[in-house]
Amino acid sequence: MKSIKKNKETKVGRSQKLNGKGCINERLLQFIWQFQYFNKSELETIAGEKVQVLFAGQLNSDQGPDFSDAKIKIGKTIWAGSVEIHINASDWIKHNHQHDKNYNNVILHVVWENDRMNNSIPIIELKERISKILLKRYEELMNSSSFIPCEQGISSVKELTWRSWKERLLAERLLRKSQIVETYLKQNKLHWEESFWWLLARNFGIKVNADLFEEIARSVSINILARHKNQIHQLEALLLGQAGLLNEEFADEYPKMLKKEYQFLKNKYQLHSVNSPVFFLRMRPGNFPTIRLAQLAMLIKDSSHLFSKIKEARSVKEIKEWLDVTANDYWHYHYKFDEETTYRKKKLGAAMIDNIIINTVCPVLFAYGKYHDENKYKEKALKWLEQTAAELNNITKGFQLLSVENKNAYDSQGLIELKNEYCNKKKCLDCAVGNAILKT
Repeated sequence: MKSIKKNKETKVGRSQKLNGKGCINERLLQFIWQFQYFNKSELETIAGEKVQVLFAGQLNSDQGPDFSDAKIKIGKTIWAGSVEIHINASDWIKHNHQHDKNYNNVILHVVWENDRMNNSIPIIELKERISKILLKRYEELMNSSSFIPCEQGISSVKELTWRSWKERLLAERLLRKSQIVETYLKQNKLHWEESFWWLLARNFGIKVNADLFEEIARSVSINILARHKNQIHQLEALLLGQAGLLNEEFADEYPKMLKKEYQFLKNKYQLHSVNSPVFFLRMRPGNFPTIRLAQLAMLIKDSSHLFSKIKEARSVKEIKEWLDVTANDYWHYHYKFDEETTYRKKKLGAAMIDNIIINTVCPVLFAYGKYHDENKYKEKALKWLEQTAAELNNITKGFQLLSVENKNAYDSQGLIELKNEYCNKKKCLDCAVGNAILKT
């Protein structure tokens, strides 16, 4: 049956307090009906006809009736069709379903409370059939202000549930990141190397300068960079110049030379200045944009057709070797131009290399496999995440305090997805962990 547009979010959002018995909304009723978490003993319609649920139907998370392809025995007749869920029976009229032919296939109206509505469609009321314990647990989840809503019950969740749920979470995260890659591909005529370059540069900018670094990458194509890949000072001039870091009057000879190179290259390629600001404040000197751009320039010098090499790589160890770059000698004594410091080699560092593998290499490789329907690339991305160190941040540390395993990047990416897309949004009914706690 075809459906018409209906905003499911508004359905999920409506709720009402039930005299201290719990919080009820249509999403919760969908959950209860989907898993049949109510007393089905002597189930009848409000008209007194016996009801037997042979199949609850398929949950429709898009538009139209809540469940499709249900099979319900009412009286002596077996009906096949859709099931609609509401808080009150009168919501059928409020939503104008009586005038909508797309709801002609509804065979059962499931409500929390029958508010004396007369309707030709059979109605069953669940108000007195749902466990008060389930309602109380759900209310506690919705009212929780803890790190995650289910903090108090999470220890009861079995490892098997966690394992399969993390796998699903990671897949969702990589699919969402694949959409970003596909957006880039549309913008550059399906150029995978260029798309990888944009995302790689963004990653080098970390959160603070991510927009700036991506804008620089978009303004200087990999074709331009390839022409100068053997001249590190020209690569630095292009990147640092586009960042607006070569506009000053310098005392050191090195930035003076870079500035001169940049002015020549800018005119040669008709480069347009970027608009995003550059930030140095509140970050470690090793993350200064000067250092990160110098390291990015060295990576370009040492590795051409990097994404093609990544596709062909047999191990994550090869990727780490390619990313193990060090900025040129000037930066061993500097974090900024004209400000000399004690000697320290400006290596990219193991933590940053892992960050790039997690946030750029594996997502683009997974997106490539998805786009071309080649599972070997998707499987390689997942394998490399398993072989990469776990991320340690406020989210993963919070889960570790709750004794949730975080042994590699496969785990940590799943936990970050769980926190951001489910816990923060209180989507406990769509979460395997939340489901397990409510079912207990």
